[in-house]
Amino acid sequence: MAVKIVTDSGSDIPKDVAEELDITIVPLYVRFGDVSYRDGVDIQPGKFFEMLRQDSVYPTTSTASPGDFAEVYKKLCPDSDGIISIHLSSKVSATFEAALRGRQLVADMKCPIEVVDSRLVTIALGLLGMAAARAARAGKNMHEVMEHINQVIPSIRAYGVLDTLKYIAKGGRLGPAVSRLGSVLPVKPMLIIKDGMVSPIGMARTRSKSVEDLLERVRSVHNIEEVGISHSSGEDEIGSFIEKVKAILPNIKPTIAKLGPALGAHGGPGTILIAMRQELGKTDADLEAVKKQMSLPSMQSIRDGIRQHLPKDMSHPFVYQPEVAQV
Repeated sequence: MAVKIVTDSGSDIPKDVAEELDITIVPLYVRFGDVSYRDGVDIQPGKFFEMLRQDSVYPTTSTASPGDFAEVYKKLCPDSDGIISIHLSSKVSATFEAALRGRQLVADMKCPIEVVDSRLVTIALGLLGMAAARAARAGKNMHEVMEHINQVIPSIRAYGVLDTLKYIAKGGRLGPAVSRLGSVLPVKPMLIIKDGMVSPIGMARTRSKSVEDLLERVRSVHNIEEVGISHSSGEDEIGSFIEKVKAILPNIKPTIAKLGPALGAHGGPGTILIAMRQELGKTDADLEAVKKQMSLPSMQSIRDGIRQHLPKDMSHPFVYQPEVAQV
């Protein structure tokens, strides 16, 4: 038996990848009017975005229920050493809380269950789930997989572009000032996934400029080990974008996914998201720490250190006096 990995459909992990890595995906929900659909089960991305464009009713989204999670845990427990359930950032979704309550419903089972707040969304969460599944498949135990997850989370950088602010504003995910700006100007916002939040970090006036800005973000990230791309863009545009990413990172084959309904309701058509997992020990934070360790001490700190080792009866401070050349 091995550790089982569970995540939600907000991870945008492609079905074939989930099957290969033995990842169980719990579907979130999207509702058009009185009709509710399970993300990736009752409705697929293509049909969803078609309805989003044509339907006059704006869709709403909701998390899976605690009962949904409990049902999955009950199914997996008998054949596993434990379950690690990794979910959308608690700052943007109630999914993490629902999974915690689902665990409480099966508290009488002997199978250990860990529920993780990824602080990530969409394909960034997908990369984390995939990394956890590989660790589990390699034979790591619960503690070791959890340690690996905690190391991987800060190694993931994620950015995205939207074609319009229309959908994210309708969903109430932006402040009123930004929403009003989007209704007046045809801007293309760039987003960052950081500290559990999805936040705007810039805007371009044209689609081509926004995509180029996104590629610049890719170029700025060092020591990339894995890439995931999730999108609701046209095939020609996303094909061109993928080729440009491959030109920047020729040794990496990106995982390509369709943006699912649960998050696509907020991003809308024309969304492109890219997540990059850096090598452990070589992330931006790691490199910054090394720089600090390697930085030279200031002259003042050198003087202070010397003073501490001078005899106490020396009345004047140490002052560097260069030798004067004899003429």
